[in-house]
Amino acid sequence: MHAFVQVSTTFDKKEDAEKVAGLLVEKRLVACVQVIGPMESTYWWQGEVEKQQEWLCLMKTRTDLYEALEREIKSAHPYDEPEVVALPVVKGSEGYLRWIEEETTSAGNQ
Repeated sequence: MHAFVQVSTTFDKKEDAEKVAGLLVEKRLVACVQVIGPMESTYWWQGEVEKQQEWLCLMKTRTDLYEALEREIKSAHPYDEPEVVALPVVKGSEGYLRWIEEETTSAGNQ
């Protein structure tokens, strides 16, 4: 079985989050995307403190698909520099991890 990561990114519009989520699932780069929000983000951008409502996307995938996933997120994302962060899945239920592997398997053939 592969190693797994949970990848996150944010969008300022729910419609953009849902559109990219669908694209990533269809391409089998991820098994699942959870769109959560709205939430309030406060951050530095270009020398200013910004505050904005955003939608968080949590994606479950295999570690070996991360680079392709990052490229796809960046090409489809409206932000100049989108958050793309991966955290390792240290443990998970065997059945759920097997499901992630099965749902992303054909992505390796692209």
